[in-house]
Amino acid sequence: MTTTDSTTTGSTTTGSTDAGSTATGSTTAGSTTTDSIATGSTTAGSTNGVPIDYTTAEVDGVAFNADGLVPAIVQDATDRAVLMMAWMNRESLIKTLETGRTWFWSRSRGELWCKGETSGDRQFVRSMRYDCDGDTLLVEVDQHGAGACHTGNRTCFYRAFGDAAAAP
Repeated sequence: MTTTDSTTTGSTTTGSTDAGSTATGSTTAGSTTTDSIATGSTTAGSTNGVPIDYTTAEVDGVAFNADGLVPAIVQDATDRAVLMMAWMNRESLIKTLETGRTWFWSRSRGELWCKGETSGDRQFVRSMRYDCDGDTLLVEVDQHGAGACHTGNRTCFYRAFGDAAAAP
């Protein structure tokens, strides 16, 4: 299905190609989007993914490395703790923007993964930013569950240099 210059509100579209369209509160799966804006709102303490506004030009401005990846730093939106760093490719970036849940690229498994689908420790995106060079992302989230780290810690950054000197 090809849609040109259309407006969609509160719908789900699968397998479409959109050109010059605006989607409000919608989820698009398997689509190619050109010059579109997905509009959603974020709410503190959200327990559902809410789409994040973006344009194709913004995604095109991200400077992916030679492997097609960009580091994504995940920060707690409430207390500003840095929770983790993971890699995103273009597909996981777009899935994160469209679903309001964090999606990453696993270099070891060679596949996309949605944070919390296995552990239950889900992240709901409140905002996303990219730095001045476009080569690093900052994802502010509401962290649900025990924490962000696969070790069971709230943050992956639970160790500090010099801590080993104090250990027996």
